[in-house]
Amino acid sequence: MNLFDDNYFMKKALQQAETAFEIGEVPVGAVVVVNNRIIGSAHNLTERLRDVTAHAEMQAITAASNFLGGKYLHGCTLYVTLEPCQMCAGALYWSQVSKVVYGAADLERGFSVVGGNLHPKTEILGGVMENEASELLKRFFIQRRNLN
Repeated sequence: MNLFDDNYFMKKALQQAETAFEIGEVPVGAVVVVNNRIIGSAHNLTERLRDVTAHAEMQAITAASNFLGGKYLHGCTLYVTLEPCQMCAGALYWSQVSKVVYGAADLERGFSVVGGNLHPKTEILGGVMENEASELLKRFFIQRRNLN
C-alpha cells in the first residue's frame, strides 16, 4: 500500500479548501506534488486579494513554479478539490503539468463543460474524494445564503 496516494494528497488540498472556507473564500484548495513532495499549496484568494485570477490552482501553479525555478511543471501532479475552470485549464495547459486530479466536477464552469483544454499529454482523473469536496462547497453556499 502506498501512503502517498491520490487520497492522501487530495486530503491536503481539502485542508487548503477548509482554510478558504474559514476566511470566507469559496472553499477550493490545491496542491502541486512532485515525487511525493508538495511543492505548492494554495486556496482561493479572490475576495481577499480582490483579484478574479486568484484561484487556488493559479496560486499553487505560481508557488510550484517558484519552487522549481521554471515555468513548466513536468512530472508534477495538481490536486484540486473542484474541477478547474477554463482560465485555470489554460494556465495548466501552458505549465504542461503532467497530471490533474480533481474532486468535485463543476457542471457549470468546469473546463470539460465550457470547452477548455489541458495539454494533450496531461492525464486527468476526476472524482477523487468527490463527496468530501462537494459537501464543503454545499456547506459554504448554504451558509452564505443564510447570511444574506
